[in-house]
Amino acid sequence: MEALLLFVSFAIILAGALLFTNAIEWIGHRLGLGEGAVGSLLAAVGTALPETLIAIVALVGATKSEDVAIGAIVGAPFLLATLAMGLVGLTAYLYRGKRKQGIELNAHVPTLDRDLAFFMVFFGLALALGFGAPDGLRTVAGIVFFIAYVVYVAWTLRGGGEIQGHETLNDLIMERRPTHQENPSMGIAVVQVFVGLGAMVGGAHLFVEELIHVAETIGVEAIVLSLILAPLATELPEKVNSFFWVREGKDSLALGNITGAMVFQSTIPIGIGLIFTEWEVSGNAAISMGLGLAGGLLAYWALRLRDRFELGPVIIWLALYASFIVIVAA
Repeated sequence: MEALLLFVSFAIILAGALLFTNAIEWIGHRLGLGEGAVGSLLAAVGTALPETLIAIVALVGATKSEDVAIGAIVGAPFLLATLAMGLVGLTAYLYRGKRKQGIELNAHVPTLDRDLAFFMVFFGLALALGFGAPDGLRTVAGIVFFIAYVVYVAWTLRGGGEIQGHETLNDLIMERRPTHQENPSMGIAVVQVFVGLGAMVGGAHLFVEELIHVAETIGVEAIVLSLILAPLATELPEKVNSFFWVREGKDSLALGNITGAMVFQSTIPIGIGLIFTEWEVSGNAAISMGLGLAGGLLAYWALRLRDRFELGPVIIWLALYASFIVIVAA
């Protein structure tokens, strides 16, 4: 029964994320935001929210677990910088014959530069602070992480690239009439955002409770399950859009959806963790963060310095994620 409820919580979270992301992309289109901003801000934050809510619920909900919170916080950027990046690169490589640019990268370079730089700096700083930083320093650092994301949002909005076209958007789910030929109601889009958010919050509550129960039943540390299961259930399915976009040659949207989430996950949730937990990062959590940083460095080398999707980096990204699973299972 516990495993079934855990699966149900996944489904509720993903359904809420689907509603949220679908609506937020239409809102971005109506507001005239560029593809870089939509991918790195609206789409990325929408898909990152479930993971963040799991961490918040684990800290303030009825079933409190700091291990689950930290696992959810650091597990998401690790997965994005390794497995998600590898799968998107693999998709581009496999569909290189159907992409106009082949394996060459056709992305909004300023957005990609900004995303990778923010991720490397703040995720690296978060790892360093995990080795015994005093309470006062952690609190100040947490506030700095929040401010950093506000600065990132401002920079991204100023230089977000071209406005996202109708053809990249699915019909607004709660709008009955087709929306590709005519903009949907902004009011309906806003309502859908709150419906999706409510579903994600409810699903996160159920997820945290059942995750702890399952961990106790099978004798596995809760932090291990949250490092692996939470990102797989909440982050990876929501990156399916990136696989479709990169197959169609829309690299700005595809990569922004991932790298923007990497920035969000390495600032806001970690800021929460720094302020409201002891933020003791060791063992599997520290390993996952180190591997995530390695994935980020590889992304900069492959996507910015090489400017293409090559098979070698794809294999390394996937190997970084697989090596963590082997370490945990050993």
